[in-house]
Amino acid sequence: MNSKSQKVSFGEKVGYSLGDGSANLIFQMMMMFQLFFYTDVFGIKATAAGMILLVARLFDAFVDPMVGILSDRTNTRWGKYRPWLLWTAIPFAVFFILAFSTPDLGERAKILYAGVTYILLMSIYSFNNTPYSSLGGVMTSDIKERTSISSIRFVTATIATFIVQGLTLPLVSKFGQGDAQKGWSSTILLFAVVVVVLMLITFLTTKERISPPVNQKTSVKQDFKDIISNKPWKAMFALTLFLFITLAMWGSSMSYYFNYVVDKDALFNFLRHFGLVSDAGQTYGVLHGFLKAFGLIASDNSQVFAVGFSLFNMIGQIITLLGVIFLSGWLSGIFGKRNVFVVCLALTAVFTSLFFVVPSDNIILIFIINILKSLAYAPTIPLLWAMMGDVADHSEWVNHRRATGFVFAGIVFALKAGLGVGGAICGAIIDAFGFIPHTVQTANSIVGIKLTSSLIPATTFTIGVIALLFYPISKSFNEKIQAELSSRRAKADQK
Repeated sequence: MNSKSQKVSFGEKVGYSLGDGSANLIFQMMMMFQLFFYTDVFGIKATAAGMILLVARLFDAFVDPMVGILSDRTNTRWGKYRPWLLWTAIPFAVFFILAFSTPDLGERAKILYAGVTYILLMSIYSFNNTPYSSLGGVMTSDIKERTSISSIRFVTATIATFIVQGLTLPLVSKFGQGDAQKGWSSTILLFAVVVVVLMLITFLTTKERISPPVNQKTSVKQDFKDIISNKPWKAMFALTLFLFITLAMWGSSMSYYFNYVVDKDALFNFLRHFGLVSDAGQTYGVLHGFLKAFGLIASDNSQVFAVGFSLFNMIGQIITLLGVIFLSGWLSGIFGKRNVFVVCLALTAVFTSLFFVVPSDNIILIFIINILKSLAYAPTIPLLWAMMGDVADHSEWVNHRRATGFVFAGIVFALKAGLGVGGAICGAIIDAFGFIPHTVQTANSIVGIKLTSSLIPATTFTIGVIALLFYPISKSFNEKIQAELSSRRAKADQK
């Protein structure tokens, strides 16, 4: 599978990116709406729902090393990692549907059902996403090509995020027509079909070009030893853990923030300025009709949460997309991946903290803060996984062994653990502050929601910044590693 040419066509890059678009339709639903779905739709208490997320994700996190070991030892005519995308596409969609279903059960049975289906979903996510992420590390060893692949990948991922965060609640409202459970099941079914199609396209359009060194002996014990002694890997593990604790916490809390904290009258007037309100007796154009067809028009305060939160998310994702396209590759090319990540994540922490002090009726300022936060965070998105490919190269450079799947599996482990901890923190805090769904919240419960959407995630973002300070692969060091590895591989191909 070693190829003399490490260039990757634009079509293959786009094909690879669709796999992340597919996974993000599910991932973003879990991160943004799973806790909200459990408390406000399925009827599970916030603390219990948070514990489901924590236990399921921590349990499943231990699946990732096993998947890494299996995928590293898979040998098929399609490669090591590609076949897993084919094998898991349909089960991924099926478990997604089950995890967002609402069978008529008692309280304990609901908790058991939610726990089992969520564990199944997270486990199949591991069997799909660990090989998918590893595939990006073996498509090329060219530094610029790898960053390009990651950038295109996260353009598609951002588009998927835009769809989930912007259209989910309006589609639920439209499909449900007052029946929230019906609306959720129809929306999830639609997304699940798209998930399968996109994942199959990724399988059909990609190619593996890097294989382990010739005569490398397979040893699980040595795989563990290599990554535990790898300083860059440990820094990335800590970064990923706290990054996804933050994303899960903030993503979950913002649903509550918009539904229970933001002043709905002020938000309704704000939406009217954007033409996202239907006033009786007025005639509207084609665009208004198009937006109404997707549930993006509010006719009264009961629809303000869905439309307002969707607009908030969509604007944030547009800014993120522009940042990924125009800033990530350009900045990392000048300053290096690590330096860009440190500065941008620190700025993200600052802007996130501002949600605690912004008045609930100052809708313009709420949106401005979100724009600044999204712009600051955008360049970091493709860099995380590009840096993990660099870590796999560093491990090969030091140990003369390559275990791409195992290296990525450890990071996906941190990702899953972070998601579980972040969701559990959000659920536990808002419950401790007295949150009760479908009611006007007390001043105390408002404080709890605001903490989980501002100061606490700002703190965990900052811990991620500290972890990055221990990441040693600078731009010049990375170039040295790539040059030496290329020389080794060239010599191996001549034998």
